[in-house]
Amino acid sequence: MHESWKAALSDELAKPYVNDLLDFVQRERESQTVFPPKGEVFTALETPFDSVRVVILGQDPYHGPGQAHGLSFSVKPGVVLPPSLLNIYKELKSDVGFTPPGHGCLLDWARQGVLLLNATLTVRAREAGSHQGKGWETLTDEIIRKLSSQNRPLVFVLWGRYARDKKALIDTSKHVIVESAHPSPMSASSGFFGSKPFSKVNTALVSFNERPIDWQIAPLE
Repeated sequence: MHESWKAALSDELAKPYVNDLLDFVQRERESQTVFPPKGEVFTALETPFDSVRVVILGQDPYHGPGQAHGLSFSVKPGVVLPPSLLNIYKELKSDVGFTPPGHGCLLDWARQGVLLLNATLTVRAREAGSHQGKGWETLTDEIIRKLSSQNRPLVFVLWGRYARDKKALIDTSKHVIVESAHPSPMSASSGFFGSKPFSKVNTALVSFNERPIDWQIAPLE
């Protein structure tokens, strides 16, 4: 976690529920396989607080071996692309002429100020949703509120019902929301494909006098 986030969340991190949450995750690691690895739980928050320009909100980390590494929808190089990310790449190609890089690591986006935040930051292996309701949502809701409270405008990307329910945390008089169905195979054809979220994000950023995101991801050398 970047120092700027520790400062922004200092009051929240001092609340008793955070210690209870971290104790729960540690106990889970002692008896279960938990993703992402311990050192990668807060990878999203390595994007400095003041550098965040776009938020892409996910729900749970991937729960398959080697997939989750702390960024929503992203996987490390060498990991087979999950179905949701495959659909994101399809929409990127249609929307902005994206060329798939041969891997699914979205760090290039994070380095440009895209906060790839899951609502729940850990999960048991092969048990989707297993760490929901343990406190992560309270912390990540506060992250969204902190970002929303800034005067500078941001773009929030909300895919699917769960993410769209977070609109109540966002000041829409200041910030732009880009929303659609979720990119999962169960819903992508019901409003995600053709929604052009990536060009919409860049249109909003340009209207804020911000540089657009370069959505193209560099291939591995």
